Amino acid sequence: MNGFDAGRPSDSEYDPYYRPIIGLVPDQPVLAVLDEQRYEIMGFLGSLDKATADYRYGPEKWSVKEVLGHVIDTERIFGARALCFARGEKKPLPPFEQDDYVRSAGFDRRSLASLSDEFEAVRRATETLFEGFDESQWNREGVANDVRMTVRAVAYIVAGHAAHHMSVIRERYLGDR
Repeated sequence: MNGFDAGRPSDSEYDPYYRPIIGLVPDQPVLAVLDEQRYEIMGFLGSLDKATADYRYGPEKWSVKEVLGHVIDTERIFGARALCFARGEKKPLPPFEQDDYVRSAGFDRRSLASLSDEFEAVRRATETLFEGFDESQWNREGVANDVRMTVRAVAYIVAGHAAHHMSVIRERYLGDR
């Protein structure tokens, strides 16, 4: 694995909303965390059966496949944000409405294997993107959804967001069955 060890972002590099998500990321270089997470999540997804992948723990809750699709979409969007910030984009980037994205994506019509493959491809692309940033790019900042953040914070948000949703799946989807 190549890349600059960016270090953990300070609280001033992101909105307090993201503090719990960033707090889920272990104290290791974020590139190593992203790589380890890919193997962990792929192994976890490989252990799920079709009934579990389609399971919803409540009437209006997402299925496991929809949660995974949400993680994929969010990682893509935050990767694009990191790219824009690293390249010096000065214009604010738009928000996205996660429920609308999940509702229109059709994740439940896809197989878990298909979504797992997509997660792995997106995660590899995310890792490669962040590995290519130098120290000055990691420190650049931009605005998305009216929130200022650095590229470094985005990397930690990506890792923390995936960790959060894998924990939700384990606790709320698998713990209730």
